[in-house]
This record gives sequence, C-alpha cells and structure tokens, in this order.
Amino acid sequence: MKVAADLFATRAYEETSMEAIAQQVGIRKASLYYYFSSKDDLLTQMHQERIEPIIYAHQQRLDSGELGPPALLLAMMTDLVSLLETHPGDMRVVLEHYSELPEAARARITEQGERYRRMLVDILDRGVAEGQFAIGEPNLTALAILGMCSSTHQWFRPGGKRTATQIARYFYDTLMSGIDNT
Repeated sequence: MKVAADLFATRAYEETSMEAIAQQVGIRKASLYYYFSSKDDLLTQMHQERIEPIIYAHQQRLDSGELGPPALLLAMMTDLVSLLETHPGDMRVVLEHYSELPEAARARITEQGERYRRMLVDILDRGVAEGQFAIGEPNLTALAILGMCSSTHQWFRPGGKRTATQIARYFYDTLMSGIDNT
C-alpha cells in the first residue's frame, strides 16, 4: 500500500493505474489483483487500515476505565497526529482522495469517521459532566479538534523540528488553556 500511496501522491489517484503500482512493486498486475480487486478497493482498504486501529485503540482505553476525559482527549489527539508520522503518504492520500472512493465504500468510511467523532464528543460530554471541561458545544468542539489534527498533513514532516506526539501535546495544551491572556 505504501507504493500505491506514494504513486497516488505524486501522480494523482486518477492517473495511477494498477499496472503502474504492480510495476513499481515488482510484481505482475495479476498478482496485485489477487490482493485488491481494483484501485478503488486499494484506496478503500487504505482508508480502513488507518481509521480502524485508532477506533480500536480508543475503545481499548475506554474499556480499561483507567483514564479520565483529559487523558482520553490527549490520547485521541495523539493517535490522529501520529498517523501522519507513521504513515505520512497514506494519510495524505486518505485525506485528499476521500471523495474519490466509490459511494458504498465512502458510506462505510464515513460511518467509521462518524463513530470516531461520536467517541470524541462523548469524551467532551463526560469532561463537561465531571467539571473538567467548560465547553458550550461539544459537537462543534469535536469538529474543531478533528480539523486541527487532520490538517497537519499539509505541513507536518516526519523527522522535522517536532514529533507528532509533541505537536499533539501542543494542540492539546493550547485547547485546554485557550489563547486569551486577558
């Protein structure tokens, strides 16, 4: 998938063929079709392989019952930004080529994204109920957090000045303390 992501990023999704992916990997196109029924299938699996692990990781944290809302929020933000460190090419493709997914696949990926957003809203609601967060609109706040974390694909470069964890922590600290100094 890394080869496909690199080709999608450099040549564009529309202009990358299964033949080009197979050639770059060094296999026959028929072998590639054994694993992926189409380029759309490859893109769909790329999306699923990025969102499913962060949903699972968050569910594991919830099931353990060990973390409160602030720690859960930081963990979710770190999960999102860290994907850009561990899978930079894939994430760029996932975020920029979502609209090119076939309708049925896009609906499944949208549902997974909505599930993750709802998990985030639940953490924010819980933090408000426990007096740890002062948020007027948890859903809008969740969308702002998701936008802040996912937009890093436009400028974050692994090996740069800050790690993904440091960036997520900075975002979290800024969110928690706000920027008003009056």
